[in-house]
Amino acid sequence: MDLRIAHLYPDLMGIYGDRGNVIALSQRARWRDIAVEVRAYTTGMTFDPDWPDLFFFGGGQDIGQDVVGADLQGPNGDAVRKAIAGGAAAFSVCGGYQLLGTEYLPEVGDPIPGLGVLDVHTKAGKQRFVGNLVAETPEGLLVGFENHSGRTYLGPRAVPLGAVVVGHGNNGEDHTEGAVQGKLVGTYSHGSCLPKNPWLADKLLTWALERRHGTVRLSPLEDREERLANEQAAAVARARP
Repeated sequence: MDLRIAHLYPDLMGIYGDRGNVIALSQRARWRDIAVEVRAYTTGMTFDPDWPDLFFFGGGQDIGQDVVGADLQGPNGDAVRKAIAGGAAAFSVCGGYQLLGTEYLPEVGDPIPGLGVLDVHTKAGKQRFVGNLVAETPEGLLVGFENHSGRTYLGPRAVPLGAVVVGHGNNGEDHTEGAVQGKLVGTYSHGSCLPKNPWLADKLLTWALERRHGTVRLSPLEDREERLANEQAAAVARARP
């Protein structure tokens, strides 16, 4: 089998080191003898909607979101929508999560339109949420570090990725963190997220591989170090939010 990962706007939406998520996905596939190719999809390019099995969309500053939001309103946004409709999975963090939704409303200025493929919307808040983040999910603990002023609210087609144990999550109000809709996942978990949340990485790999390879059952990995990283991050967060 082979896996194709499209990294969306790594030059504009990559200020938090979340490229580590692409590295984790690639390595977990290669450990299973799955060939991996990663391509950058960014402004000035024409996106091929038939190529990606999986999109990664990281976080960025508001000025980066302005540029990316504008680019996604043209043919490149149409290509991403077509790829997702055709079975591609997507993992998005912070700003990328917000731009998969319907819009991001800054404190000052016009709304930044999103792709509208994830039933969420976001508005800026006056308080910035910064600190350790832990959420309970059906598959296990999600751990990470959040750094955002956006408040994201889910519509009826999206379900929370998890319930907040430590931190603020989507909006600091409803105790939810992240969103899942079909094969799309959004989260505020930086850190990078996937190296210490291997259950989520494998869920995304399975969804992505199914686009061209049919039903997939991933061989298990030992994951001792990943589990220890998850447990230590959760313990530190509980002791020092």
